[in-house]
Amino acid sequence: MNAGSPPSPGYWPSTKFRPMSFHYAFKSLWGFSHQSVNQNALTIWLDRTSGSGFKSDRPFRSGYFGASIKVHPGYTAGVITAFYLSNSEVHPGFHDEVDIEFLGTTFGKPYTLQTNVYIRGSGDGEIIGREMKFHLWFDPTQDFHHYAIFWSPKEIIFLVDDVPIRRYQRKSDATFPLRPMWLYGSIWDASSWATEDGKYKADYNYQPFVAKFTGFKAGGCSAYSSPRCRPVSASPHRSGRLTMQQYKAMKWVQRYHLVYDYCKDPKRNHALTPECWN
Repeated sequence: MNAGSPPSPGYWPSTKFRPMSFHYAFKSLWGFSHQSVNQNALTIWLDRTSGSGFKSDRPFRSGYFGASIKVHPGYTAGVITAFYLSNSEVHPGFHDEVDIEFLGTTFGKPYTLQTNVYIRGSGDGEIIGREMKFHLWFDPTQDFHHYAIFWSPKEIIFLVDDVPIRRYQRKSDATFPLRPMWLYGSIWDASSWATEDGKYKADYNYQPFVAKFTGFKAGGCSAYSSPRCRPVSASPHRSGRLTMQQYKAMKWVQRYHLVYDYCKDPKRNHALTPECWN
């Protein structure tokens, strides 16, 4: 494991979008008693009675979606802090989803940052996840870091502090989310699978488990925008394609910090994930 920092990506898309007030852009979805807002910083927490979640007011069909997040230290096995796009409420059992998830951990072990893409119900029942997991080059419990999803009609790019860590291309309509999605965040108990495939469960002797969000950013084409709305870019190129410097930073992250890639898992049925074939 390389202990340094990634090469500079040379471009910082987060600086192209203004922070938004939580109350202006989002609404509480569940666990109302387990969240608080102070100067645009949102705190949500999980205890044995409830977790908490929130949702954007508007759905989007493309855009840049980011937040600065700080997760709970210590024993957090079974606990998931999530920041994601989804249309599950509109298409239950047949939904699309793009996830950034912090998978809780045990003492002395790092958090796992999981990125995932579900298409048209493949996250319900017959689960066809497209997970890539990372151990970050910093401790996400010590300070706020900016995590973002860039979603265009051509690709999805996951970014951490403006460093691209994963690029998911639209290789076919069948393997890419094309319907409008809302932006969500939550903290919840996923003891059945979150930490080492469910080996370690949430322990409420350590409650409450707290996640903090600030610096919310969402820009792009809402579902209500004109058809002429131009997708935003994650790079200096209007086309959105990454620069060579951004690719270099992404390859560094994947070389030193990638711990799981679904396309390279021999236990997976890759007939279900044709995007892995080339």
